[in-house]
Formats: sequence, C-alpha cells, structure tokens
Amino acid sequence: MSFTTAGSVRLSRSLRIAVVLAATGLLSACAGRPGPETLGTVALGDFQPTRVETLYSVTTRDRAEPGKNVFTTDKTREPNYASFDVSIPPTHVAAAIEWPKPGRKVDPKTDFAVVSQSVLDRAALLQAVRRRETAAPVVFVHGYNYNFQESLFRLAQLKTDSNIAGTPVLFSWPSLAALPAYVADKESATYSRDALADLLSDMVRARKGEVDVFAHSMGGWLTVEALRQLRLEGKGDVLDRLRVIMAAPDIDEDVFTAQLDVIGRMRTPITILVAPDDRALQVSSILGAGTQRVGALDARSPEVEEAAKRYGITIVDISSLESIDATNHNRFFDVKQLAATLNKPAAVATLGDAGAFVLDAAAQTVSSPFSIAATVLRQR
Repeated sequence: MSFTTAGSVRLSRSLRIAVVLAATGLLSACAGRPGPETLGTVALGDFQPTRVETLYSVTTRDRAEPGKNVFTTDKTREPNYASFDVSIPPTHVAAAIEWPKPGRKVDPKTDFAVVSQSVLDRAALLQAVRRRETAAPVVFVHGYNYNFQESLFRLAQLKTDSNIAGTPVLFSWPSLAALPAYVADKESATYSRDALADLLSDMVRARKGEVDVFAHSMGGWLTVEALRQLRLEGKGDVLDRLRVIMAAPDIDEDVFTAQLDVIGRMRTPITILVAPDDRALQVSSILGAGTQRVGALDARSPEVEEAAKRYGITIVDISSLESIDATNHNRFFDVKQLAATLNKPAAVATLGDAGAFVLDAAAQTVSSPFSIAATVLRQR
C-alpha cells in the first residue's frame, strides 16, 4: 500500500534534464569542502571559548592510520569509536558551520575547532552514555554526500543551536562525499545497517531508557533499515525505547511501506519532516525512475494522512519555513527557527500524534522539533 494513489510522478525528459542540472549546480556549492586537516587538535593558547561541545562518534569508515581519528571512505567490518571536543566561535551564526577559509589554519576565535580528541572503544562509548542518565542521548545519522568532518561539525552545530541536553553521538557511514556517487552511497548506507542496529540496541540497554535518533536524507533510509533489522531480530524492547525523527528521508514510498509492514507501529510514532519543494529529493526521484520520495510527500493529501494514521507515524510539512539554501533540503539545520516556530502555545497538534500535519509558520500549527523529543515526544 502506497502513501499516494496516483502512482509515480513521470517528468518530461526536458524537465528531468533541467532539474538535474539545477540541482547539480545547487548541490555542488559545497566545492572547496573541508578536508581531514580540520580534525587536527588546535591549541587554544590564551583564548577561552564560550562553548565547547563534547561529541562521540561511531563509524563504519576505516581509519587512515591505527590510533588516529582520520577516517576514509573505506568500509570496516568492526565500527570505530572516537570522541571530540569542538569549540564554537563567539561569532557563530545559527545554522552555519564556520569553516576556516581556504589556505588558512583553523582559528577557534572564528572557526569551529577540535580542541581535544580521543580514540575510544565500544565500552568507553557506552560508559559515557551511562554517565548522562538525566537526558536521553541523541544519535545523528547523516545523509548522502557527506565526509566525516562535515557530519561531525554538523552535529556540533545542531547541538549548539538546539541546546539539547543529551549526549550527542554521530553515526557516520562511509559516504564517498561526491555528487556522482549516489548509488555507491546507497550501498554504503545499506552496508552499515547492522552496525547502526547494534549501536541503538547497545545504547538503549546501557542507559536502560530512551534514545533519540535524528536522521537526515539517505540517513533516513539507513535508520529505517536498522529499525527493520531490530524487529526481525525480535528486539521489540529496543524499538519501544527509540524516539525517531527523520528530516527529508530519501526513501521510495513503496519501499517505506514495506519496511513499516515489518517494523509495525512503534511505541513513539516515527516523526517525518517533509517538504514537497525539496529539490534534492526531486533529483533522487529522477534517479529512481520517477518514484515518490517519502521526504517530499504532500501532507495535504487525504491519502497521505490516512496512511500516516494507519501506520502510526507523524508527517509534518515544514515547507513554510524559510530555506537556508536553494535546495530546500536542509531546513532542519536552522533548529532555532524551527524551534521558535514549533514551540508555541497555539499548537493544535504535537509530534507525538499519528497523522499528517502542515506547519503554518505564521500560525504555528504544530509543536516542537530537533530538541528531538526532548520535550515533544516525551509528551506521549
């Protein structure tokens, strides 16, 4: 059963070409992207940062060298673990990552900077999770076309801007971080599903409480595959402790419904942030022969609303929020805008309700976001 009844949207050949060219130009704006040198530890000297975020990472990427926190695009059989203390510059602007300009060293006064780091193992990670028993840890699963440092610093930005209290953990899979590598990235994401399922199981049982999961784009595909794996392994107790939010998930709608048929209704409904004007997902749809992507569903559609209620999930259209770039794929980066709009007394629905909702940025018709259930999903 699909979320839509009209079948796949078929674009004309000329429109397909136009969309691909436009999106390629938009997405390639990340030219000059940061290299692994940005992960080098920076001495602070006399400078005292006002904010330092402690982040943990679990990755199916291989290490460039044993004992070093530099990660490649190669897959590893056993996950690698690390921790990073990232200082946030006093000039930080919400939704932005302040990278050093090309040819310039990292300066903690103006740039995100790693000020200390450690190589960890599984036991050390779980010990860190146990230490923070007052707040649910947050696992961030990045999307397509990300290198390791980009995903790590994106988590630092989300943590800083949202003020979430839980321990932030990055799950990084071996994306090639290249626009033409969409198919290869999909394979790498799928390769990593067992590792993500194991991580979520470990964290739930280590903490003996809830774990929040925030996934973006292709990371949504990986996350749902991990949820399906947990159900097939009979780990319903783990699923009952997970609170999942997906932003712009890059999943074919028919595949998604098949996944949900296995996963079943979760104790806390999966929340999906969608935008029909998402240009990156338009390209993904073209690569999938015109198939509808879940992150671009129309929440106004009666079929979508009915399916959301039937499967026990929450779909929220956030397209009324101002986009931070021309792809309309990254609205969730600006968590301050999202939180300011969603956390309003005038809300008529909460993200814990199953169904489809359209966020009216002016009227504030739904409540709460990336604080990732820190308040919202806890209402259930």
